[in-house]
Amino acid sequence: MSCKVRLMEDGSLDEEPLTLKEIAYQKLCNNLDIISSCNESGQRTLNTGIVLTNEICDAFLENYQRFHRPLNDRVIHLFNDTARTSLKIVNLRYSTLSIVGLETLMRHKLFALSMWYCDKITVHSHHLLSHYGDSLRSLELGISSHLLQNAEPNEKEPVDFQLTCPHLRRLVLNGVVMHHRLQFAHLQDLSHLDLTSCVLANFSLEALVMLPNLHTLILFNVWPIANQLHAICCLRRLCTLDISISSSGNGHGTYDLPDQTLEMLMDNLRHLTHLDISGTNLAGNGVATKESTNTNTKTEQHFGPTDIPGLASRTQRPLQFLGLYHTAHWACKRHDIPALEVAGDANEQQILTAARYYHDRPVLLTRVLNDLYHLFRFENCKDIHTALDVVLCAMDRHLKFKHMQISGSATLFYIVKGRDRSKFGTLLRNHIIRTLLNGMEKHLTDDTMLRNGYLTLTQFHMPVDVLFEYERLIKILLHGVSKTEQEGFVQRIAIYLLNTLACQVDGRQKLFLGELGVVSTMLTLIKDRLTRSVFDDVMEVAWSTMWNVTDETAINCKRFLDGRGMEYFLKCLNTFPDRDELLRNMMGLLGNVAEVKWLRPNLMTQEFIEVFARLLDSLSDGIEVSYNAAGVLAHIASDGPDAWTIKTPTRQHVLERMVAAIERWNIKSERNINYRSFEPILSLVRCYETPQCQHWAVWALANLTQVYPDKYCQLVEQENGIQILTELIEHESPYCEIKRIARLVIEQCDLGMERMVEG
Repeated sequence: MSCKVRLMEDGSLDEEPLTLKEIAYQKLCNNLDIISSCNESGQRTLNTGIVLTNEICDAFLENYQRFHRPLNDRVIHLFNDTARTSLKIVNLRYSTLSIVGLETLMRHKLFALSMWYCDKITVHSHHLLSHYGDSLRSLELGISSHLLQNAEPNEKEPVDFQLTCPHLRRLVLNGVVMHHRLQFAHLQDLSHLDLTSCVLANFSLEALVMLPNLHTLILFNVWPIANQLHAICCLRRLCTLDISISSSGNGHGTYDLPDQTLEMLMDNLRHLTHLDISGTNLAGNGVATKESTNTNTKTEQHFGPTDIPGLASRTQRPLQFLGLYHTAHWACKRHDIPALEVAGDANEQQILTAARYYHDRPVLLTRVLNDLYHLFRFENCKDIHTALDVVLCAMDRHLKFKHMQISGSATLFYIVKGRDRSKFGTLLRNHIIRTLLNGMEKHLTDDTMLRNGYLTLTQFHMPVDVLFEYERLIKILLHGVSKTEQEGFVQRIAIYLLNTLACQVDGRQKLFLGELGVVSTMLTLIKDRLTRSVFDDVMEVAWSTMWNVTDETAINCKRFLDGRGMEYFLKCLNTFPDRDELLRNMMGLLGNVAEVKWLRPNLMTQEFIEVFARLLDSLSDGIEVSYNAAGVLAHIASDGPDAWTIKTPTRQHVLERMVAAIERWNIKSERNINYRSFEPILSLVRCYETPQCQHWAVWALANLTQVYPDKYCQLVEQENGIQILTELIEHESPYCEIKRIARLVIEQCDLGMERMVEG
């Protein structure tokens, strides 16, 4: 497993940028119409006149999966014509191809085939090996690739098959029940055999003795093998032997004479360089036992050259690798271990080594990631770039394993937490976020996974860092808001993130939020809390989120009204009258609704107008509630006397109260509001028929430019505000106070321009 995360010269972490060739493949994978056409059933067919070489075909399949595209029968049909396409090395992971797609691939006389998590491949496909296996040099059937086994997890009946692939050099099987008739003698080229989690039943490893080139034998999670040890000892050319077990809690991996057993293996397999005895007791208890020369009793003495008695013969010729992960008596923590590299859980180096060696053992790898998590949480990890790489690799390779995703995401949180975001390059940052979203999307119903993912995402800069996956993230957040436990932490962190994203994005993304049902989801949350008479931060943020998504987005304002939003507004006002933040958020939202001319008639009821007029006198949250109430009334009044369809309160009475409120406000009041455009306010500046509306508008501009000149003076200039205000001053209709305030705005903007020139 190669390390892709690099420590850059400036101390930051990043991944190698895509090469020009990889960029070309990415473009091709995202635009298959460049080379193919699609029929009615969705099958892809290579366009006439196009011929793809073997190099291009192999790389296309690899990159198509790398860039997270679903590889299925319809896409694989591209390679149906073996005269114009050529495949040699095919690695499939999480592909939904069926026997049809597999046969299309195998007709190319493959050199190497690897399949992991290809759930639709069943035992009914195993005849393809007989028909097309003659060319295979490497065959890897990983987890959930049921070519040679029954798909049912408890089905242990062997499938009657023969490996009719005479030229195989590398064979990897996972969970296959080996029947006693299975022949290996004809596989004379076989050098690497991996039988991870296979059931030997009546199969004897003596069948391997006739393989002259076998140098690697992996028997991970194969038990019992005590009765097979003598056969293993006959494989004298072995350089790599793995007889490890993922857990010894059920007695598996426990040998009666561990020291002698390991010594026997060492005496017979003198070419071994890599040995894995993880999960077993073969490392002994760290104490050597020998017969006394004078008595029949046994005495114990501390072993000198090595703390692992069975490896005494290797003290002068240490192994290149030794797996001691979760061995009995904590063998990995001993001092004198005759190996250059050790997989264990004693320290950071051993844990990272275990993660690299066990990258395709998801259950075991989950435990390793747990160790890594504790290392980051309670201690200190120095080799962060390697740790980050193994976590990302593990989560990417084993998406369906929930506990691995949970452990990995928890570790990612502690890796990312507190670190300057500039220390993560863009490519690496995107990889972390995409990996998190993949895990959350796959395990949406697990609150722990969602919690870990959400918390890690809060460490990034929103929304800038997530815009490349904005739509997918919104869907995951909406699920967390609406489907998780009421008042739970997951719901609170999800709505917080959702509000943050809604606050700082453009109109197109606000439209998308509305289309996905953000407004209706928020209203559902509010209705639930009103029903239970509960006020909490979720209700408060729900109103804030709707305030944000309705900003300059009329269709979302309509969604609010159509969803009984005004009814919930009144109920919240009556049920929680003393909640300042709630009132501010609700009135901010109604300010957005009031800016939409064709929706304003929905606000023209006696009940609503009386509420808005009463709120003019509110001291809640400084001037915010009073200010927003005046803004709502100013927009409603700007439609003219004919649009005022209620008898009481009268339009004139409300306008007089609005002016009285404006005259009470302090022009230097700091604000809790954010304008991206002054267009709605400037439209009221032109409302000469109703000067009171102009009064509110110029006061708003004056306040914002006085308190936040750097931000808002420029916005007034950009939106032609100076000319509009100048026209107002020269017009005869507005009264003097309006013109005085308008001059303040112009003067402040002139000062702002001078500051910019001086700067």
